[in-house]
Amino acid sequence: MNYILNMRTRFAVILAMLVQNAVQAANPIVDGQGLCDPHAVVFDDRVYLFATHDFDKANKGFVMKDWWCWSSSDLLNWKHESTLKPEQTFIGKPFNNCWATFGVRKNGKYYWYFSAGERQIGVVTADSPAGPWRDPLGKPLIPAGMSPTESRDPDVLMDDDGKAYLVYGTFNYFIVRLNDDMISLAEPAHPLKILNAEGPYGKGKTDDKPSLHKRNGIYYLSWSSYYATSDTVYGPYTCKGSVIDQQKVAPEFRDQRLTHDRHGNFFEFNTQTYYISNDKSQPGRGEHYRDSIITTVHYKDNGDIAPVRIDRIGVGQYDASQPRIEAEDYFKSVKAEKRECPAGGFEMRGLAKGSALYYPNVSNLVAGVTMTIVAASGNPKGGLIKIRENSPSGKVLGTCHITPTGGWAVFKEFSCKLSNEARQTSLCLEFSGRGPELCRVDSFRFQD
Repeated sequence: MNYILNMRTRFAVILAMLVQNAVQAANPIVDGQGLCDPHAVVFDDRVYLFATHDFDKANKGFVMKDWWCWSSSDLLNWKHESTLKPEQTFIGKPFNNCWATFGVRKNGKYYWYFSAGERQIGVVTADSPAGPWRDPLGKPLIPAGMSPTESRDPDVLMDDDGKAYLVYGTFNYFIVRLNDDMISLAEPAHPLKILNAEGPYGKGKTDDKPSLHKRNGIYYLSWSSYYATSDTVYGPYTCKGSVIDQQKVAPEFRDQRLTHDRHGNFFEFNTQTYYISNDKSQPGRGEHYRDSIITTVHYKDNGDIAPVRIDRIGVGQYDASQPRIEAEDYFKSVKAEKRECPAGGFEMRGLAKGSALYYPNVSNLVAGVTMTIVAASGNPKGGLIKIRENSPSGKVLGTCHITPTGGWAVFKEFSCKLSNEARQTSLCLEFSGRGPELCRVDSFRFQD
């Protein structure tokens, strides 16, 4: 009997370790709930997701009876904040065409823009993303027929000077500046010209759901998984292609129409950029019942966007059993810069005293694991990387000395043994030493 009890105890311990070290399925997010057309924005260190809602797996067409707002602080665990029903808007009654949507904040108020079907756009306001929401106009902000396009799928860019621009349309896009009240138009709508346009339907065609974001003075206009850039918000924009390449997509996320109906959106959180979009690849999903996925985004030095990685791991967590973890896939960084690596891919630069890179929720770590960091250093004294648990002030699990490698583009491997336990652990790489730059980090891996 004691032997059986001991075996049961051992089995329970092993099972607990396996569960603790398991990688959570981060993609799709909010799996199997019909959360789709996701568009994210950050308020007060939290990501808010304004989305549509495919109502049922048995849908034969688009049946979308309300809009959703969800939020997360770690991009893994999502909380339902509020539901906007068409009865709360100028629509005034149940409605099955609650299409794409987007929310912003200005002057302490929240504004939620929504597609009332194919041809008109409305707006509601609240003092909190949790609502309650009210319709301040009692009519569409963008009425049917105002522009020669299907007036739907709104997105709002809050520019550096505080001005807000609303972009919308299907295949032909229009942009209009909003007044400071965010519920009236400051000008007539302007058409957006796209040079060398392409999309999931081929050359010369874009798609629905345009989106705008800005980085380093460059405006990015995107649709589905395609994007174009311009030096001015009104364009013209030059098409750069798709951010989705089948080679970067895990087999279980590939389908025959890989770039179709993505409704993608870019956002920045903790100095990292992310791409969030529709996905129809999982069993039981399809044209009218979709999921949402999220992945990190890396910009080349010329501003172009590199193909994104789409897999089960997603973001906000890491798997120590993988052959390598790219340093640029951090969750949070302090005093660090992501740049293209001369050898290909990306690296983390500008790492000096006080710099830190944070990688939470690292699963499948064995006790006393060896961590190998691929780094380069042109600093004559090199630098020191302390691997801490949870934060820059957390317990030191190991120390890795980075010696001079002969140049900033010469990468070598540096290993150290960690005093970690066999459980999921959040790791923080803290840098110290002398000089304006100590080292550059390309990737790291773990081994028994």
